[in-house]
Amino acid sequence: MNVLLIGSGGREHALAWKIAASPILGTLFCAPGNPGISEHATCLDIDVENHQAIVIFCEEREISLVVVGPEAPLVAGLADDLKAAGIPVFGPSAAAAQLEGSKGFTKDLCARFNIPTGAYMRFNNAPKAKAYARQMGAPVVIKADGLAAGKGVTVAMSMNEAMAAIEDCFEGAFGEAGAEVVVEEFLDGEEASFFCLCDGTNALPLTSAQDHKRVGDGDVGPNTGGMGAYSPAPVMTDGLIARTMDEIINPTLKGMAELGMPFTGVLYAGLMITQKGPELIEYNVRFGDPECQVMMMRLKDDILMLMKAATDELLWTMSARWRDEAALCVVMAANGYPGSYKKGTAIRNLLAAGALHDVEVFHAGTREQDGQIVSNGGRVLGVTALGSTVTQAQEQAYLAVDLVDWDDGFCRRDIGWRATRRES
Repeated sequence: MNVLLIGSGGREHALAWKIAASPILGTLFCAPGNPGISEHATCLDIDVENHQAIVIFCEEREISLVVVGPEAPLVAGLADDLKAAGIPVFGPSAAAAQLEGSKGFTKDLCARFNIPTGAYMRFNNAPKAKAYARQMGAPVVIKADGLAAGKGVTVAMSMNEAMAAIEDCFEGAFGEAGAEVVVEEFLDGEEASFFCLCDGTNALPLTSAQDHKRVGDGDVGPNTGGMGAYSPAPVMTDGLIARTMDEIINPTLKGMAELGMPFTGVLYAGLMITQKGPELIEYNVRFGDPECQVMMMRLKDDILMLMKAATDELLWTMSARWRDEAALCVVMAANGYPGSYKKGTAIRNLLAAGALHDVEVFHAGTREQDGQIVSNGGRVLGVTALGSTVTQAQEQAYLAVDLVDWDDGFCRRDIGWRATRRES
């Protein structure tokens, strides 16, 4: 079967790497792709915002499945337009993608279907939002309602920080995403990411991971799109996974179907493990980045067959098996990220880093220029390794990181610290 993958980041490189190993794959295309993805797929110069152009390409090349990597095309209705043209697509409709596209929508869904989450209110003006935040007291969480590339959430540890975050949203720091703000209760505990494949009715549990959102060592500084991740997350015990399915995932699937928005694709639950158990922080409607990188390294089964089963509403016939080893990804980012940064700086020695045992260097924000790889984004590489423990995976990943020759890059040096502390 011919497959078109949409996207150009580290998540899409990991998916391309895994899809390329499928025995049922014919030809893999990617729009727009990146230099790392081009090792596994034919990259296309197609504007992914031009849905009609994508439909025409799929019809001309007899594409059997479109896999949408990022959230923005899903929220924009790409899956709807493909389905309307009779083209199978792995990813939710625009209506179902509101689970990520609107923080307020998800909180309202939780309230309606008794899904455990923090108390909240939605606001379309700063004075009322500030009044509710003061009523809540610090710490308090301020969220831009819409898509903000992982940067629209502020965990305000002081009331001054909360007030500034609310002002940022309403003054346009996140564009249209901040036109409405969700102010919600701070949940105390340990975060974990949990993933399921969904076919509208059934959910197939995948695995857990833990992401490092803050830019600096020790989880300090502003939130980013993700500075690293590891899988599995030790905090997600079998008992907590069962509770997450019973109390969060299955009620969500049932609720979405009841609302006439059946969810198909990847459901990514950002969880806080509190004293009461798992509570939902937010949903994403696609694989995480960099969580996808560690998941694909550990997945034993054929990701393409699993995604096809989700698209064909046959998930009940499938299972997913995982390597016992842990996987850990270190994101190498451009100096200045998540603020302003330069593009076009040379990156060398990638082949040597990727040649290490059980290491893959996934490209996130790169391009080729004059025969060499240069930076083309904030998060640029996802250096990912396997190990018998998280500690060993961490050691191998940083060995590879230290082989990469990139003067303008940086990374956190403590990815996986919670797990390595447990193992020591």
